[in-house]
Amino acid sequence: MHRRWLFIAAAGALIVASLIVGLLVDHKGDTDAEAKPAAGTQADVPPATVSPTASASATEASATPSAKRTPRKESARATAPSAKPSAADTPRTGSAAAPLAGRIRPGATYRGVATFYDSDGTGACMYDASGDVMTGAMNSTDYETAKACGAYVLVRAANGASVTVRITNECPGDCAPGQIDLSAEAFARLAQPSAGKIPITWTLSSPSAADTVSIRYKTGSTRYWCGIQVIGHRNPLARLEVRAGSGWRQLSRTEYNYFISDDGSGCGGAIRVTDIFGEQLTLNGVALTANAVQPTRVQFARR
Repeated sequence: MHRRWLFIAAAGALIVASLIVGLLVDHKGDTDAEAKPAAGTQADVPPATVSPTASASATEASATPSAKRTPRKESARATAPSAKPSAADTPRTGSAAAPLAGRIRPGATYRGVATFYDSDGTGACMYDASGDVMTGAMNSTDYETAKACGAYVLVRAANGASVTVRITNECPGDCAPGQIDLSAEAFARLAQPSAGKIPITWTLSSPSAADTVSIRYKTGSTRYWCGIQVIGHRNPLARLEVRAGSGWRQLSRTEYNYFISDDGSGCGGAIRVTDIFGEQLTLNGVALTANAVQPTRVQFARR
């Protein structure tokens, strides 16, 4: 009898222990399930971005004519000693008012040198020749894959002279960070051409006199592939998006200053452009007509 009760007591203890372990396991399983985020709940996914490599190389090779940098016409070469700025010279100060800005920021002062060449307003930015000869070619570092295209910069010389130029070209190779290769006419506003090269400082400008923004589709653009260029913007562009379905798709910018839709998405539809200050302009009714400059009625605000 005594042994039977001992057996019953031991069996009961085992049952109770099993129940306790089971409860502990179930509680841990519940805790793990709550800690893991549920799959497929991500929201506000950024628009798809076209690969810069694919748009600039594959697209140029197959869908459109070649659009390489336009060589600069050299005139007076530097005769003064080289004055390459150090990394600390560019920039000195800056502003946080332009969250989408790249290397060139409002409120920042840049140091470098100015040279000059014969310019008609054409070049790497793929703008047409213009009667406005106050232009410049930005060094490759500050050109930043065409982000500098269309930007206005106020250039100052050590003698107090100044001139505002629009960036229409890239100065590759021999141009150091901070350097601007000005049009001959713009350089003459700062110094005698015989100087060849002079030290300068320059800052981003947002001019009061500016026409409305224009749009141009690249040669070869169709509803299956297109390149879009923005012309005449007062402030530097940060991005361009096209309406795709119920949302917006951001396009990548090539070094030759076109935004590419390599699969035709959004070609011929609404376009939304954003400047470095975050201001957005939505452009409707732009016809899908290749190589035609189409003016709009809007412009970014002066800053």
